[in-house]
Parts: sequence; C-alpha cells; structure tokens
Amino acid sequence: MTHPHLAITMGDPAGIGPEIIIKACEKLRSRIEAGDLRLLIIGSGAALKNAAAQLAVKLDIPEVRAADKVWPNLCFLQADDEGEPIRPGVLTADGGRFAFKAVEQGVRLTQAGRIGGIVTAPLNKEALNKAGYHYPGHTEMLAELTGVKGSVMMLAHGNMRVSHVSTHVALQDVPKRLTPERLRYVIDLTDKALRGLGLEKPKIAVAALNPHAGEGGLFGRQDIDVSEPTIAKAVADGLNIVGPVPGDTVFVKLRAGQYDAVIAMYHDQGHIPVKLLGFEVDPATGRWQELSGVNITLGLPIIRTSVDHGTAFDIAGKGIANERSMIEAIEYAERLAAGKAHA
Repeated sequence: MTHPHLAITMGDPAGIGPEIIIKACEKLRSRIEAGDLRLLIIGSGAALKNAAAQLAVKLDIPEVRAADKVWPNLCFLQADDEGEPIRPGVLTADGGRFAFKAVEQGVRLTQAGRIGGIVTAPLNKEALNKAGYHYPGHTEMLAELTGVKGSVMMLAHGNMRVSHVSTHVALQDVPKRLTPERLRYVIDLTDKALRGLGLEKPKIAVAALNPHAGEGGLFGRQDIDVSEPTIAKAVADGLNIVGPVPGDTVFVKLRAGQYDAVIAMYHDQGHIPVKLLGFEVDPATGRWQELSGVNITLGLPIIRTSVDHGTAFDIAGKGIANERSMIEAIEYAERLAAGKAHA
C-alpha cells in the first residue's frame, strides 16, 4: 500500500519550526527511507537549510514542484519567493507571509488529492497580521481557506483528548458561545474524530461551564438550561456521553481513563490540564525538557494536526527546541488519514 504524503508546513521560519522539522525527520528517517512515511515540507528553503546546517544533520530533502507527478518520500516545496534573510527569533512580515503561503499551498494540494493531511509548525500571530493576513491563528485561517464556517479545536496528549466549545474569545463572551447548536456540533465532531482514531464507541464527558455545574442554579443556569438537554438528546440519538461534569474533577476522570475525551467550555479550561501534563520542566533550570501534545482541527474537509506550542522566538536558532510534539502531530495525522481511508 502506498501511503500519501503528509504536508508539514513550516510556520514562521524565524521560530523553532525549521529546527523541529529537521529533528523530527532525522528521528523518523528509517520510516521515511522504508516508504512507511512520506513527508512534503512546505516553507522557506533558506530557513530549512540553515536549520540542517546548524544542527549538523545530513538529510536528503530534494526540492520539488507542486506539479511534479512523483515526489520522493521526503521532499521540500518552496512556499513563496525568498526576501531579505529571515533571522531566528526576529519578528518580520516575511515570516508571517511564509507561514500563510505554506498553509495555503498545503490546503490546495490536499484538496487536489496529492496530500493526505497537513501538520503545521507554529506561526506568530503578530507577524501574520503584519504581513496582511488578519487571522487569530491557524484554525480560523484553515476554516476560510477550506470554505467552512465552523471548526473545533481538540488538544491531545496521550489519553487526554479535549475539544473546545470556544477558544480565542474573551472570557466574558464564553457563556454566549454555549448554545445547543454549538455544543451538539462539538459533540458530534468529537465522537467522529475518536471513531477515526479507532475507538468504536467512545465515551465523552462534557465539562460544566460553572462551578459545581451551577449548583442547582446558584452559580448560573447554562449547564442546566443548555448543556443538560443537549446531552440528553445526544444520548437519545445513541451517543455515549455524560455531563455536565464539574470542571474540577472531569479531567482527573479523563486521565484515569473513565472517558475517551472531554468537551471543555473555553480555552483555558481545556488547555491548562493538557499542557500541564504535556510540558515537563527541569526543576534545576526552569527550562522545558519535553513539549508533548497535539492540536487537531475538527470540522474541516481536510486533516490538520499541529504542535501544541508556539514559535518560541526566545530559543529559535539555538538548537535546543524539542521535536516530540511535532512527531506526535505527524503520528496523529497518520492515524486520522488511515481512519479516513478506511471509512
């Protein structure tokens, strides 16, 4: 069986994207050489070459064209014309331009059937906007490029899988985002994604918006008036879902394996538990030793996974960035692509 290429978009070339891509490809070299894994890197050729040289990694990554009928197992596609040299850790409009153009090319190739899915390295939102692309981040950019109105962010670290009703909105606006329609949309996409990962009848918990799920209405009625009836309808439709479960215990139960995923109400409610477990810190230096976790966008007509960390401009170009999250993102994209192929 021939595996389709996965596209790895470089993100901002001034960040740690080029470095973690090179390190991940080096770690996955045996699989790539065997043809078990095929990768197309899209971004700045200059940044990729500089990262390989700085790391003293010798990988054969030939440049290809989108129109080429056959690509090697590991290859590179230039996202756009090179401008002034992009220096690690320096925010520029060119960095934002390359980040957008790489994703745009990845989406088009996926829509054309050349790519099985997209794995994104981090971009910088300020650089993106400086380049004239006014998106809050990858998720919103991908939604517009693929023509969908809604999408859902899922974070994954081991058995910790967390979808979000809302993400990049002010906390005061979160209750307005919790509607029966939005919650059911997130429930259905989460169930579909888990089945795509090989879980036959996944069990999902919906986290409560308010402390103690509203405490009978004393702390708000959203959990009672919106979440409870929406969950009941989903159960009646045959889904294996419970809630609303108070937010201070639901993630402990998820970690214990009582659920396959949790639906969080807002950004920090869902991000904090996943990142707390996924980021390991050296107590002696305070530096990150491991950056584990994957960001998966649900609701798109294409597969997209991403690292669960930012551009880390402060350590870019120093050779100390950790590639674990990139490898995990590649592996998740593979699983989702395989599940889609067999659906």
